[in-house]
Amino acid sequence: MSVLTLRLAGPLQAWGASARFARRTTESAPTKSGVIGMLAAAQGLDRGDEAGLARLAALRFGVRMDQPGTRVRDYQTAQHQITGKSMPVSERYYLADAVFVAALEGEQTLLEELDAALQAPVYAPYLGRRSCPPARPVRLGLHHGLSLRQALREEPWQAAAWYRKGHRQDVTVSVSVLREAEADEDSADTLRDQPLSFAAEHRRHALRTVVTETVDLSNPDREHASASVPEHDPLAALEWLEAPEEETA
Repeated sequence: MSVLTLRLAGPLQAWGASARFARRTTESAPTKSGVIGMLAAAQGLDRGDEAGLARLAALRFGVRMDQPGTRVRDYQTAQHQITGKSMPVSERYYLADAVFVAALEGEQTLLEELDAALQAPVYAPYLGRRSCPPARPVRLGLHHGLSLRQALREEPWQAAAWYRKGHRQDVTVSVSVLREAEADEDSADTLRDQPLSFAAEHRRHALRTVVTETVDLSNPDREHASASVPEHDPLAALEWLEAPEEETA
């Protein structure tokens, strides 16, 4: 088996597993449906190509939350193009300043095709919604001989430099991982984001089982931080209060 790893980073992301009327929410991490849709677009798959979608949906999926981001809310208004009437106010939620590592495990040939598609995509990738372009290249790497679980543990920490500064004293950083459960794992949650059809008139998703766990990543900035930050002495400012030595006659 092989694993393809992706870096999902941008000013805004939106990974909706459900939408009701004019209210569109986002999950706290990328959904399998959203990431598979991005890869299908990179390959140029037609929305009605269910056979092509089935190949991608069979991949095992996991995501690591390197920089969780902040949930923000936006209101959008619009007018009907023909009648000019105002449309209902749309309430939309996003994740701001988030960075994730997504990983897909499967056959080497298919992952090599997806890896090539990400380097020359037919349709530009976006992070859940078309208004959310990635800030950095999506492709991280293709790893042979690794499992999904191993790849999510071994891929280096991808958080932004400004975010890493807040952890510069930490030797390791703990991050959350959501991955598809293995056959022998009983305790798992379910998410309805297993894509079955992307057809515009009949989008369908099934439930899939996921496991949430925590992994510790090496902090690449730790050594530099410890060398550049001087040791703090809380009594240094009181040295002038020391009594002078008595003079001897």
